[in-house]
Amino acid sequence: MDFNVKKLVKDAGTALSRVVQLTEEKLGTSEKTELDAHFEFLADRADATKTWTEKILKNTEAMLTPNPGNRIEDFFFEKIDKKKPNRLSNLEYVGIDMIEAGNDFGPGTAYGGALIKVGQCQQKLGQIERDFIGTAANCYVQPLRKFLDGDMKTISKERTILETKRLDLDASKNRVRKARSMLGQQSESGVSPEVLLDQAERELRVAQSEFDRQSEITKFLLEGVSSSQAGHLRCLHEFVEAQARHYAQCHAAMQDLQRELAGMSGATFHPSTPPTPSAPAENGQERARVICDYDARDPSELSLMQDEVICVSKIPGDGDYLMGVRGNQRGKVPKAFLEPIVAS
Repeated sequence: MDFNVKKLVKDAGTALSRVVQLTEEKLGTSEKTELDAHFEFLADRADATKTWTEKILKNTEAMLTPNPGNRIEDFFFEKIDKKKPNRLSNLEYVGIDMIEAGNDFGPGTAYGGALIKVGQCQQKLGQIERDFIGTAANCYVQPLRKFLDGDMKTISKERTILETKRLDLDASKNRVRKARSMLGQQSESGVSPEVLLDQAERELRVAQSEFDRQSEITKFLLEGVSSSQAGHLRCLHEFVEAQARHYAQCHAAMQDLQRELAGMSGATFHPSTPPTPSAPAENGQERARVICDYDARDPSELSLMQDEVICVSKIPGDGDYLMGVRGNQRGKVPKAFLEPIVAS
């Protein structure tokens, strides 16, 4: 075993020097080298980026996997490079229970048949949710975690090194000041003050060079945070697209379920409040039946529910939309969602 006593003593002396320098700074008896304003700005921005990224990552993971036990289990499997367990979602468990209950009550009964339909829809929603969670994890969660585990840990390490170089530099400055103050005096060690000053100044030049070099390395890494945020922005767009697709698929599945239940019962099924009765057609207006649900995209449009009847009139210069009227409500509606009612 190579045991270097001189190196051990030197390292111990350096560590002690840093502790003394830090203590004197806190007591206000020693000066501290300050970094330039631009460096401080970059450092503050990096700290804010790290803090907010950690919060966003934590809350996004909680949204995608609400059960904290499952999150811990997934984290464990990731660390040992094994596939996550393929567990069912709450929607799928509900769906299974509904289907089993429907079969037990009898698929031919109204309630039993409806339970089976709703259960199948819940299973479909569960699969849609599973696909979204996987996509969101790949396009957003993993890049954020990689940034924190990679770039931010490297930056933190280099900033720690920079702080030790700064302490060494300030300790060297103090030794130079002390050596200069002893010029013209008799040294207790027997070494002339001039020699001690020359040695201290050489150490100061080395410390200054190492500090400047580490400062440039750290600043370069801190400046890279901007490009990381640009990458996170692209990931955020992908996450929003995946979420929009997820909700659109869920909405479509629920509309299909509503139509199936309506067909089974022989009546229109709407979970919402029944529409306000339509006003009779006035001059220039006709009546039309809504073919399928339509959600207004802005305040100028009118939302529609399947099978309701509304009054419509032409909009000059617009071949795709009509002006719809439901009671006191009024707004544009797309022609493609309407079926004219011909007066008998």
